[in-house]
Amino acid sequence: MLGWVVAAMAFREHTDLAEGRLTDLRKSVVNAATLAQVAQEIELGPCLLLGRGEAAAGGRTKPSILSDALEAVFGAVYLDGGTEAARALIERLLGSRMKMAADRLDRLDFKTVLQELTARLFDTAPVYVLSETGPDHEKSFFATVIVAGKPAGTGQGRSKKLAEQAAAEQAWVALAESSPQPSTG
Repeated sequence: MLGWVVAAMAFREHTDLAEGRLTDLRKSVVNAATLAQVAQEIELGPCLLLGRGEAAAGGRTKPSILSDALEAVFGAVYLDGGTEAARALIERLLGSRMKMAADRLDRLDFKTVLQELTARLFDTAPVYVLSETGPDHEKSFFATVIVAGKPAGTGQGRSKKLAEQAAAEQAWVALAESSPQPSTG
C-alpha cells in the first residue's frame, strides 16, 4: 500500500520526470530512514508495546522498529478505513518529504551533500560511527553521524555504505530544514 500510494503521488505530481527518476523519487521517500523520522515526528515510539528487554534496550527509538511500526500503522488504517483513509494518511505524513526529495533528486548521495552542508555550516566534516550485529551471513550495520560534536542522524542497513547513507540522509534533512539557505543573488 505504501509503495503504491507514494508511486501514484510521484506520478501525479511530477509528470515532467522520466520513469527512472520517478522510481528514484519513490525510493527516496519509502525507506527505513525516512519512515523512522516520520514515526519520531508523530511520537509513535512511546505508543509501542514492547517486551521488557527491547524496551530496556531503547527499542522505542530504534529506527528499524520505528519504521516497521509506521508501516504497520499504515496497514492498520488500510484494513480499518480502506484505501482512501490509508492514502490520505500517507499523503499527509509523506507529502512534504516527497516535495523535498523532488527538489534534490540530483543529489541523492547524502554523504556528499551532508559533507557539503556541514562544511558550509560548521566548517567541519561529518564523522561516522559504525557498529554491526548478527552472524557473518546476515549482518546488520548501524551508523551514527556526528556533526559538530553532536549526533545528527542514525541509520541501519545491510552494508556499512547503506547504514552511512541512511544516517547521512537523516542528518541532512534535519540540518537543511533548520539552517538558513544561502542567498542566490
